[in-house]
Amino acid sequence: MKIVSFDRRKGALELVPEDVDDLWVLYNVIRRGDRVSARTTREVKSEQEGARPTQGERVSLTLLLQVEKAAFQQGNDRLRVSGLVLEAPEKYGLVGSHHTLNLLPGQRLVITKEEWSKYDVERVERASGERYPPMIVVALDDDEGSVVVLRQHGLAVVGEVRAHLPGKLDAERRDDAVGRYYGSLLEMLERAWSQTRGFIAIVGPGFWKEVFARYVRERRPELGRSIAAVALASSGGVQGVEEALRSGVLGKVVERTRVSVETEAVEQVLSRLGGQREDVAYGLEGVEKSVVYGAVEQLLVTDRMLRESVDSERKALEGLMQEVERMGGRVLIVHAGHEAGHKLTSLGGIAALLRFRVG
Repeated sequence: MKIVSFDRRKGALELVPEDVDDLWVLYNVIRRGDRVSARTTREVKSEQEGARPTQGERVSLTLLLQVEKAAFQQGNDRLRVSGLVLEAPEKYGLVGSHHTLNLLPGQRLVITKEEWSKYDVERVERASGERYPPMIVVALDDDEGSVVVLRQHGLAVVGEVRAHLPGKLDAERRDDAVGRYYGSLLEMLERAWSQTRGFIAIVGPGFWKEVFARYVRERRPELGRSIAAVALASSGGVQGVEEALRSGVLGKVVERTRVSVETEAVEQVLSRLGGQREDVAYGLEGVEKSVVYGAVEQLLVTDRMLRESVDSERKALEGLMQEVERMGGRVLIVHAGHEAGHKLTSLGGIAALLRFRVG
């Protein structure tokens, strides 16, 4: 993320998202009621005398919208921001109409808020600071394998393949099948790596992970040099990736990705609940009580809860978040689309790790 300027008095932040992860950050920062200005295209009706009423042309212009909703389209690498047009070139008569901005990496925009919260500013600043490439995880066993990219907004599955291995008694056919299986995984891995140049982790049970790591190093030395971890998981496929995230076996390599931070925090909540500890709270009522007592060390909220709440609920929720920060606590926005987010959603979309027990 490139921050061009930030006028704190006016609440206007001008920036340029540089990749799809930056668009995801903006998706979580832009909310209903904010104002967003960007260059866009719009079909306008011709005002030339004698032109048909339906005749029009597509023109490029800058619009200022009051945001009504935002939608992140991961597959298309774009952020759609819809709302009411507040400012537009006078000759087109667009003020008061509705429009959707299709924001792409590399596109300059200005976001204006009545008040920028500390956690929103920090999230943008983190995105503009030192960036690590996404991490690629290969999880395989004797049944299935997957290649997954860990991004800030969750897991992006590059591809999945079934092993289809014959019995061990038919050694020749089995060797051929293993070769095809490894070849398919390597092809997917190569595709993911060429797009991201990310660190690679290979996980799985038994000898599968070590043998495949050796296979990669022998056939694609450049990819082999990017292998940062070979670790244990009880299964292959996406399930193996999620297990590796939960257990923390990927260590410092995984710590460089947003999804791992979210997973670790949610697992800590579940661990405390499972141990019937009292230094944890979940659900809006329980968390509100803990905030009043100043007990919250870390507040976890799903992005979905923050975006989809009605205005009054969202303002109350943002008030809780600001109060936690004012009292020295931390706020973590958790993406509802990956496994950890699903778990937090099942707890009401909000939970807190506490400094001390609240009676």
